[in-house]
Amino acid sequence: MNSPRSNLASTLHNLDGRSYGNYKQIRGSYEFGPVTVFIDRVQVDPFASPSKVRIRINRAEAGFPTDITTERTDRVAAADFLFRVGDSFLHRNDRRSIILGRPGQEVLERTNVLIDDEGFEARLLVNLPARGRRILGHQAADILTRDVPELAQAMFVYSDLAAACPSAKNQSGKNQSGKNQPSQVQSGRNQSSDDLREHVQLHRDQLELQSHLGEEGLLAFIGNGAILPRRSGDSDMPMDSNAVAFTSPSSLEHAFTLSSGRKLTGMAIPRGVTVIVGGGYHGKSTILRALERGVYPHIAGDGREWVITEPSATSIRAEDGRAVTGDDISPFINNLPSGTDTRAFTTTNASGSTSQAANLVEAVEVGARSLLIDEDTSATNFMIRDDRMRALIPADREPITPFVDRIRPLFSHRGVSTVLVAGGSSAFFEVADHVIALDAYVPHEVTEKAHELVEVKSADDAGEAFATPRPRIPTAKALHPSSKTKSAKAKGLGQVQFGKAFIDLTAVSQLVDPQQTTGIAEALEYMAEIFDGQISLTEALAEVEDMLDAQGVDGLTGNRDHPGHVARPRAQEIAAALNRFRGLRLVD
Repeated sequence: MNSPRSNLASTLHNLDGRSYGNYKQIRGSYEFGPVTVFIDRVQVDPFASPSKVRIRINRAEAGFPTDITTERTDRVAAADFLFRVGDSFLHRNDRRSIILGRPGQEVLERTNVLIDDEGFEARLLVNLPARGRRILGHQAADILTRDVPELAQAMFVYSDLAAACPSAKNQSGKNQSGKNQPSQVQSGRNQSSDDLREHVQLHRDQLELQSHLGEEGLLAFIGNGAILPRRSGDSDMPMDSNAVAFTSPSSLEHAFTLSSGRKLTGMAIPRGVTVIVGGGYHGKSTILRALERGVYPHIAGDGREWVITEPSATSIRAEDGRAVTGDDISPFINNLPSGTDTRAFTTTNASGSTSQAANLVEAVEVGARSLLIDEDTSATNFMIRDDRMRALIPADREPITPFVDRIRPLFSHRGVSTVLVAGGSSAFFEVADHVIALDAYVPHEVTEKAHELVEVKSADDAGEAFATPRPRIPTAKALHPSSKTKSAKAKGLGQVQFGKAFIDLTAVSQLVDPQQTTGIAEALEYMAEIFDGQISLTEALAEVEDMLDAQGVDGLTGNRDHPGHVARPRAQEIAAALNRFRGLRLVD
């Protein structure tokens, strides 16, 4: 039964000055008008993880339009908008004890804010105040009986949105064409209502455009006017001055009219092999990074709202030192002098070429239909071998078949496209369907000129190299090492602790939020219960995806009342973590 607000305030005032462990008395639920506050878990001491608190309002009290909060994907977008409202409210009012999480430029499915049939809920982490190990009860009463309910009102009462509400737009104050946008802080209920509706509609349109890519034989689309450069190497915010707006070459320009009536024009990248070239610092890697992030929807004002990439696209690079378990890398590496069978290759310390081959076949194994590769982060001997080297080292003495010899059969026989950034070699011109040159961030199609410089290769006959490999089946105890006594845990964006092992994800460049890494840790725990010595890695991933589609990210955490802050990772990144786990064992 819920207790009235006065009970919580009275209890906290009475606890002032007592030992910290007495905070456990406040567990329970409390009514604050239309707001219910649930205190699910109380931290054991001032230096422990924060307490877990939820705030909830039912649908009738919240008053949100049902047409933008009913469909699953609309709920993801609306929850993202309200997440941003809450984050801005907390920072604007300096409510440092309350943690809702920090949104990035992408719209991700998260546990931070939940919209369901019954109502609206935010999951908070709250640092309960203390002096030493003594309770500061009066301050705690202010936080839990004033600040937390005010946050709920600001986020979840539709008629009150304007008072709390920033626009969900990017703080840069510019749209993708570089024109000024309205101020981030809006006034008036109608404007805030419009912002929410626009946020949901943008998300709908981005997903619709992404669905059209496959129908039209495209790998990606970059809208005219997009701002691709970022503010700095350690910032994901758009460059706010001197940024060159993207303009498609006429030969690759494509127009879409979406069901909302929105019309878009920009550069379409067809399926097949596309090579991006240009001088140093002219935008080659910038466009590739934008395509990497284009698997996710972006917020208005980011500049990359209309950089849309097919959702399975996977970035591939060399990664010296990673573990590899049972990969079939034989299309690229075979006939090793040691006699090692590369159809089920295992190592604890892969070389650059071996790691890149493993990364590639693992991506294809879990359904990647497109690969994104930058020459700068690739192993040269994996990518190419020039004529002089071929003459000096006979083919039967070289165990590596370079990617340039496999890129066409990879597409023609497995349907896997490639976008490749090349700055120092023309080797891929002869196998490219399209060559795009960037000059001061402006793209030009130069396919015909590039083909004139080389002898274009005819259809290949190496398809047998890409026969479907046998499934990799983890053992029943693959994710139950004897040394593991605690649940997997994310350590920032680039690392997961799994038992005593640490899984390094720093080379997995399409992770964009530490909450996704937390989602990966939860997914590994979930798959630990799936593996039975018969189900394959890909089947287990498909089961996780089906569960996520049905239950949302809460399903990863066992639908705990307060799951913490978790964002949905793609299957590609979950697989990347599993494949890098040094304790992974397969059924022979």
